[in-house]
Amino acid sequence: MATAMTNKVLIETFGATSGLGLAAKRVALVIAGVMALAISAKIAVPMWPVPITMGTFAVLALGAAYGPRLGLATIMTYMLVGVMGFDVFAGSSAESYGLAYMMGSTGGYLVGYVLATLALGVLARMGWDRSAGKMAGAMLIGNALIYVPGLVGLGLIYGFDKPLLAWGLTPFLVGDAVKLVLAAMILPAAWKLVGRARG
Repeated sequence: MATAMTNKVLIETFGATSGLGLAAKRVALVIAGVMALAISAKIAVPMWPVPITMGTFAVLALGAAYGPRLGLATIMTYMLVGVMGFDVFAGSSAESYGLAYMMGSTGGYLVGYVLATLALGVLARMGWDRSAGKMAGAMLIGNALIYVPGLVGLGLIYGFDKPLLAWGLTPFLVGDAVKLVLAAMILPAAWKLVGRARG
């Protein structure tokens, strides 16, 4: 069992590994990651009781694929793009954007995005993304890290006497379970493809 943070993450299995080539690869991955996060935030798949938004899936998958350092750099760049007023979040729009939007009811969840990206990167470094069971566990941890500050943020804005779980947690559990299963299948499968390519 891998317990130390010595495993490679997916993005380290291809491309340059040193020098200017590595720097260019990292810059390209950050840009691609920010674009993927922004696009995923706007995707809503019909589901009961509420549509599934793919933003959280992209956050957690990116953290696992990129590792803690590059994942953190990417999610922080994504947040900076949001602060600058670009419409990159699930609920943002031409009328609601930038720092004012980020400080609203979504703010706690955005803090959770940063924490979850870092956690998934650390767990991937420990090899958790290479088996379905451990990847499912990593997704559970990541989701918890999104929801806890999200619910605290809602409580600070609206009051902790309000039905916070009904507002900000329980409607999304079915969709999160679907995304958990997808991640538990996709990440280990990607590692198998890497192994076959090298075999």
